[in-house]
Amino acid sequence: MRPDLRNPRSLRNTLIGNRAFYVMVLSILVPIVIQNAITNFVNLLDNIMVGQVGTEQMSGVSIVNQLMFVFTLCVFGGISGAGIFSAQFYGANNQEGVRCCFRYKLYLCMALIAVAATVFLTSGKFLITRFLHDEADAGRVAVTLSHGMDYLHVMLWTMPPFALTQVYASTLREGGETKLPMVAGIIAVFVNLAFNYLLIFGHLGLPRLGVRGAAIATVISRFVEMIIVVSGTHANTDRYRFAKGIYASPKVPLSLAKVITVKGMPLLLNESLWSLGMTMLVQCYSIRGLDVVAALNISSTVSNLFAVSILSMGSATAIIVGQSLGANDMAGAKRQAWKLIAFSLFISVGTLLVMLVVAPLIPRVYQTSDAVRRLATQFLRIYALCLPLISFCNSAYFILRSGGKTVLTFMFDSGYTWLIGVPVAWCLVHLTSLPVVTIYLLVQLADFVKCAFGYSLLRKGVWMNNIVG
Repeated sequence: MRPDLRNPRSLRNTLIGNRAFYVMVLSILVPIVIQNAITNFVNLLDNIMVGQVGTEQMSGVSIVNQLMFVFTLCVFGGISGAGIFSAQFYGANNQEGVRCCFRYKLYLCMALIAVAATVFLTSGKFLITRFLHDEADAGRVAVTLSHGMDYLHVMLWTMPPFALTQVYASTLREGGETKLPMVAGIIAVFVNLAFNYLLIFGHLGLPRLGVRGAAIATVISRFVEMIIVVSGTHANTDRYRFAKGIYASPKVPLSLAKVITVKGMPLLLNESLWSLGMTMLVQCYSIRGLDVVAALNISSTVSNLFAVSILSMGSATAIIVGQSLGANDMAGAKRQAWKLIAFSLFISVGTLLVMLVVAPLIPRVYQTSDAVRRLATQFLRIYALCLPLISFCNSAYFILRSGGKTVLTFMFDSGYTWLIGVPVAWCLVHLTSLPVVTIYLLVQLADFVKCAFGYSLLRKGVWMNNIVG
């Protein structure tokens, strides 16, 4: 079923579900939103606390977090390939299949940690300096670089606990269990917040460590989250049946490993290239000076908090549609897909209105220059106005992915980013004298092309595929 734009009744029936549908969606969505909202709210508080120390410290931390974002998305992309199979194995009630997908995720994450650690240890300074462009103030650049390197060296210790947590949490969520990861995430972010307060500013007799203190707090919180998720899973194997005997054998059937790799590698490449593309966009904007880096850091942190419901809808969509496909309910998956898109768009409009109101207010909390605050406010307003585009693209991505159409997903996401998004930004930054705010707006509006492509793919129904039956 697809929306008939010429028939209002058909359109309403296609896009609006009944009460039972929304109860089911919210039962999956709300725990994910709560966890992500608390995480992003604490990230905002962290950001503000680091910002109290100084603009250069805040900029150094934001650059490193942008680099760590690439590793985070590589982990997400790596486990997503196996996650497509895991969700459908759940739908088919095949627990051994889920176990094999879990082990595959574990091995892949170990490899990603090794690669990322090597890159950051050998090329960290080079990568950070790609974002530092302020010829009028070389001293400011040097200070930002120094703080960035201090932060990076500690943050490397977050990679193992983060990856293991994602292996467990993603497997739990693919079976519809979102509460344990939510509880672990909530506890972890408050641990992070508490240790940030203690270690950044040196309270209760602890040393004042600045950005290193922020990184140490993050490391502690990652280990706390990992311990809660892992121990909680193995303490309830009657409920989380895939965990029974999960380490009794290291085996992943070669045939399954091959098909996961074939289907999953495009997702890993996609998330890697997409995150690199997002990092490249920030690098392009950074050509216009360190104030732009600081403003983008503020706006992205605030935007992530307000867009949490929209972005979390992607995870809920993948779970709901993936389980229907695994149960061979193609008609149900179709109906769910369009209703989930409409629900996400509805949320985006509400979020847009709220963001427009608060956009001028939050940047005032930061101890930074008026120029940075003005830029951050303008970036926030533009992001808010483009939320419906972001919402549709996010939903389309997860629907395409849920059916195992990973090559199409690759073309739709990272292919678009590198063929349109990054070239547009590079050309506008290097070949024009347009203000950076105008450039940011034009790059965001280019998502109309991505929306049109996604709509075409969804209407054709090419994503409907049972890959485990």
